[in-house]
Amino acid sequence: MRSERGYVAGLYRRLDAERARVKGEYRSALRGEGVTPMERDVAVRTLAKEAQRLDVADNGLCFGRLDTVAGERSYIGRIGLFDEADDYRPVLLDWRAPASRAFYVATAAAPENMRRRRQFHTRGRQVVEFTDEVLGRPGGEERGDAALLAAVNAPRGEGMRDIVATIQAEQDEIIRLDHPGVLVIEGGPGTGKTVVALHRVAYLLYTQRERMERHGVLVVGPNPAFLHHIARVLPSLGESDVVFMTPGDLVPGLHVTAEDTPKAARLKGSLTMLDVLAAAIADRQRLPETPLPIRLHDVTVRIDAETAEWAREEARASGLPHNEARAVFTDIVTYVLTERAIGRIGRGWLSRDDRTEWEELRSGLLKQLEDDEAFTGALDQLWPVLTPEGLLASLYTSEERLRVAGAGPELARAEGEAWTVSDVPLLDELADLLGHDRPAGQPGGQAAAAERRAEAEYAARVLDNLVERQDSMDDEDHLFATDLLYAEDLAERFVERDTRDLAERAAADRDWTYRHVVVDEAQELSEMDWRVLMRRCPGRSFTVVGDLAQRRSAAGARSWEAMLERYVPGRWVYRSLSVNYRTPAEIMSVAAALLAQFAPEVAPPDSVRACGVLPWSKRVTDDQLPAAVEEFVREEANREGTSVVIGPPEVPGTVPASETKGLEFDAVLVVDPDRILAEGTRGAAELYVALTRATQRLGVVHRDPLPDVLNGLAAR
Repeated sequence: MRSERGYVAGLYRRLDAERARVKGEYRSALRGEGVTPMERDVAVRTLAKEAQRLDVADNGLCFGRLDTVAGERSYIGRIGLFDEADDYRPVLLDWRAPASRAFYVATAAAPENMRRRRQFHTRGRQVVEFTDEVLGRPGGEERGDAALLAAVNAPRGEGMRDIVATIQAEQDEIIRLDHPGVLVIEGGPGTGKTVVALHRVAYLLYTQRERMERHGVLVVGPNPAFLHHIARVLPSLGESDVVFMTPGDLVPGLHVTAEDTPKAARLKGSLTMLDVLAAAIADRQRLPETPLPIRLHDVTVRIDAETAEWAREEARASGLPHNEARAVFTDIVTYVLTERAIGRIGRGWLSRDDRTEWEELRSGLLKQLEDDEAFTGALDQLWPVLTPEGLLASLYTSEERLRVAGAGPELARAEGEAWTVSDVPLLDELADLLGHDRPAGQPGGQAAAAERRAEAEYAARVLDNLVERQDSMDDEDHLFATDLLYAEDLAERFVERDTRDLAERAAADRDWTYRHVVVDEAQELSEMDWRVLMRRCPGRSFTVVGDLAQRRSAAGARSWEAMLERYVPGRWVYRSLSVNYRTPAEIMSVAAALLAQFAPEVAPPDSVRACGVLPWSKRVTDDQLPAAVEEFVREEANREGTSVVIGPPEVPGTVPASETKGLEFDAVLVVDPDRILAEGTRGAAELYVALTRATQRLGVVHRDPLPDVLNGLAAR
């Protein structure tokens, strides 16, 4: 014990020294003495990230040791540390390093060339005790679970904890899986699928940092409470370039304030909405019922249906988004009007051979059209500039427009801009179908976008030249800008600097693309939701987490293949987790009975432990219900840990099961399970979620008779 305490104490001294060195270099880099601004910026960013990595390592810096059969020792921890005086010999292996893998997967039957695994139990910086497992012993037991059981039995605190010290073999295989496409992780309640997905992100950022770090990672969760619950996991592992969002946040600046009926949600989530949206746009590309007069000089010309139809066909054939195709429509109409006007104005005095006067007249007419309010009004009538919000709101508030677009009256509503989560993918789709909502040349329009592209292209050419120069040199120690930045980094030198960090910039930019996306509770996402996410990650690198048995959304997934194959054919793989690390056997048996009733094809996960406390039920009257809830809350307030009361929306003081998805509590009280079940399959999934949130204690209070499936509960 003394030698281990001394070794770990030495690691902390090395950590402190490294932290002091990095912070000193960071302060020096801020001054930027003797370097270019570009070099200063790169150094500051790099050192800031390194300081952050070192700062998160204090808690549980070293949590284990591996001994090989040859007698070599390796210590495993949150980060890697090296002995600079000894040719950078590793004195602490990062848990993500290949050499650390045996710590998580070695067993008595498959020792991975290891003789012993030692797990440290620490308090602060002090090693309190350790447990040993001797590996490779004939007839030996599988991996001991003392550390695991200590972790799962510990009272829940504020937020999810990382599992870096207790990753199990089936979890480690998924975390380190080398697959460039979509990985689906399915598991029942308590199997750790969410925390495994987050550790996989940390692993990918460790092994593919250069590819992933610049664009970051997006984590999508079902609700803000869930995101708050998991928010500390990745920072505790030293990773900060991560954006957390709910499906309702995927369009920046949009506020979700309403909820759809199941029928409306099912329709909005289906791919048939693509035809509806296209038809709604086409309906706004009109032909005049009567010719529209435009005054040019001293003649009047008209935009007739034939002219508008020709312009509309050309604009649609351009393949441009609606707002950008307006320029094509305008060009055709302008050509026809000026030709007609010239023919009438110049009749008798303007020769076809006099090109100078001809062009001067045309130029004057074009200038007049640019400033003509009647002409602008006609364009707005025939080919208006549209915004996603404006188009969709006008669609919802008009049964006639819904009919023309091929949608039913179930989408009609009085408040067009009372947005729901199901509207988000439709608005995102319209952003692509409509394009910029400002004419070319205005700030934020096509000209601004073209300018940004030109700047990036210029920067890319500069970098290409630097690459050619560097490749032609023999001095391998010479450092060029290509080692420090990409083309878009250089392009940013031409514009005002954005000082926000990556997560802030990405969250505010609808066009931001990520290198990897994690989708939790993915069974709830619709076909249209998936289109949004695929746009956010052109490389199609995803970790998808879910449980089809817990689906409550009418538009959600009924199979992973149906949702994913159209986007990543042959590029997605499936892995399942079968061990329940959260829910004790006593509680899981109750939930399993419900699961067998509404999803008999799904096998419940196996619990690793029992808690020794039987779940109970109690019938109360309407008058007794508030006191029963208060009694539960009062009892749990005197215990360590967390608790929640889950019930149907109409019961005051309860939380809907949907808002507890992915969360865990030491104690759960479920109120009126029969009323939750009243919603059919959706209600059964809700109740299944409610019953599986508890890690220690589960109670049920009910006013009506207990559903048959819960009759096994001990009565109070």
